[in-house]
Amino acid sequence: MCDARTLPEGALRMTTGWEFYPEGLTRTLCWVKERYGDLPLYVTENGGAFADPPTATDGRVDDPLRVRCYRENLRACITAIERGVDLRGYYAWSLMDNLEWSAGFSQRFGLVHVDFDTQVRTIKESGKFYREVIRTNGAALA
Repeated sequence: MCDARTLPEGALRMTTGWEFYPEGLTRTLCWVKERYGDLPLYVTENGGAFADPPTATDGRVDDPLRVRCYRENLRACITAIERGVDLRGYYAWSLMDNLEWSAGFSQRFGLVHVDFDTQVRTIKESGKFYREVIRTNGAALA
C-alpha cells in the first residue's frame, strides 16, 4: 500500500508532486463497490499535470506522460469493470489548460494546449489519443 509520504522506487510524479498510481484507481472503485454495493459510478476530473512546452511546435504538442496517464488510468477502469464495478463514465480533466485556483497557470492538465500569450489552442497528442479511445470504444487501449 502506498501513501503520500512513501513512494515506490521509480514512481512517476506529476508536476504537482502527486504520485501517478493507476492501481489506486482500480482499488478505490472496487472498495466503493464492496462498501456501498452495486451503485452506478463515474470517474470525474481524472488526468495528470505534466510539463508541456509553452508553445506548439509545428502544430504539435507531444505529451507522452499524459498519454501514459490516460492509457493506464483507463485500463485501471476496465480492470474495475471486470471485477464487477458498475462504472458508467469517465471524464478527463481537463479539456483545456486553464487557471488552477491553487497554482495559477503553472500547471497544465488539458487535452488541448493553450498558448497563454497568443490564446492559440492546439490539440495535444493526449487529446488525439483520448479521441481515438472514444472513437474505438476503448479498442485503442490495447
